[in-house]
Amino acid sequence: MSTTWWSRLNKKQEENHASESQLTEKDQRIQMQPTDDPNLNPGELTFEEYTAGGLGRHLGVTSCTLLIVGRIVGTSIFSTPSSILSSVGSVGASFMLWAFGFFGGEKVYLEAVYTKPKYLATVVFAVYGILLGFTPTGCIVFASNILVAADQLVGRWNERGIALGVIFFVTLLHGLTPKTGVLIMNLLSIFKILILVLVVITGWVVLSGKTRVADPHYNFRNAFAGSSTSSSDYAAATFKILNAYAGWSNVNYVMNNVRNPVRTLKIAGLLGLGICAVLYLLANVAYFAAATKTEIDESGVTVAALFFGTVFGSAAERVLAVFIALSALGNVVTVTFAAARVNQELAKEGIPLPFGNKFWASNWPTGKSPFPGLIIHLIPSAITIIAPPPNIAFPFILDIEGYPQQIINFFIVTGLFYLRWKKPDAVRPFKVWWPFSVFFLVAAAFLLVAPFLRPPGGVGDTPPLPYYLYCLVGITIMFAGVLYWAVWRIILPKVFGYELVLRKEELDDGTVVAVFSNQKIQRSGD
Repeated sequence: MSTTWWSRLNKKQEENHASESQLTEKDQRIQMQPTDDPNLNPGELTFEEYTAGGLGRHLGVTSCTLLIVGRIVGTSIFSTPSSILSSVGSVGASFMLWAFGFFGGEKVYLEAVYTKPKYLATVVFAVYGILLGFTPTGCIVFASNILVAADQLVGRWNERGIALGVIFFVTLLHGLTPKTGVLIMNLLSIFKILILVLVVITGWVVLSGKTRVADPHYNFRNAFAGSSTSSSDYAAATFKILNAYAGWSNVNYVMNNVRNPVRTLKIAGLLGLGICAVLYLLANVAYFAAATKTEIDESGVTVAALFFGTVFGSAAERVLAVFIALSALGNVVTVTFAAARVNQELAKEGIPLPFGNKFWASNWPTGKSPFPGLIIHLIPSAITIIAPPPNIAFPFILDIEGYPQQIINFFIVTGLFYLRWKKPDAVRPFKVWWPFSVFFLVAAAFLLVAPFLRPPGGVGDTPPLPYYLYCLVGITIMFAGVLYWAVWRIILPKVFGYELVLRKEELDDGTVVAVFSNQKIQRSGD
């Protein structure tokens, strides 16, 4: 079977290479012209140097679409509908937020706008990406569901032990066998689509009235009854919605590995996000058809288990546990693939890292995959699997990831308006419709302010922690990036009397990396 898959994969790659050679003159102009403007390509490396090393451009439309779907569809759609309903209070408000998520590669955009102070945007994004670029939730969900499927007691340390095994396995998979990693990533993405299709079809059957569910239309009669009036509740719910849709920009992180990137991203981006949005909305219809608001609200992170148990009986819950575990594994495989390449690109830019950035920018040891970048991803993932208290870890991690992302989104959209004004004639392969930009800016501003507004009773969704704690942690992480940049670029050079001098080096695997060396400043009279 594996031979058949490999032959199909190789055939597909040959077809994509052939289509790439037939690019129109307009496509070639769009892809190449932006690199001629130093302000729109603010990094230290050229286009050719960025794409050197590794497997090169090996991802086509199919792989990129599955990369987006595999990143978006993880564990959130099977778990967070209950917490979102708990926050906003009504079925109608929940559906509005799930629809809103549909309209929701940051580093390059930040650099293109915020060029001064030099490297500040890059370093801030690097600290954010490394400290918060972890995947503990998928690993933990895989572990807990596998234990349930095996009819074993879910304990604190057997759950964490399996979760650690998952992240180590995925790291070795992508680091040592990159082609197999992409193949498994695609297969698990297809599997996750099939799971959601099963949920959707089951929901239609429930709505037809041919199951044990007594009144499948009950939740839809007065859908907005009980809606919350607190902006803080909607902000907390929106962070979880955006986390559930996180991954729509996943291909941006691996653009150097994408064939014909302009055409591919235009097709894969809309296709991948559209598939997920439709399946998400229909899956929520299925959930609310099978159970009451109270049952879903009290189900915690097991809303999908409640659904299958209600429709098929308790025996189906163990089968579902396997499905959710594999879905979570697919999400970890996809996130890790992209995060490692983000880490590699940051190291290639010359960001100072322990043991020097050349090692972290390399494709050691295979010459085809950024194993050091995978290690950077592995470390915070392992720490967050072991460290947080398990009862509040899941929602708190989602909130911590969401707030800094909105800070970045706010600056990106602000920068989009600035570039439209400052460089109106720049070639734009992707042009955002103005109303969407305004809407996105307003939404980002709301999500930055609303979490600080006191919710009813002063209790957030992660008691006993203060409702505003995740915001402060997110701001602290972003400020840590500013501090790191100041120490590297200003404080240390001033204290020790040197200046940073840039040079480029080509590594043994063909990767080109920017390296900064310290050159002593010669003072007059010395």
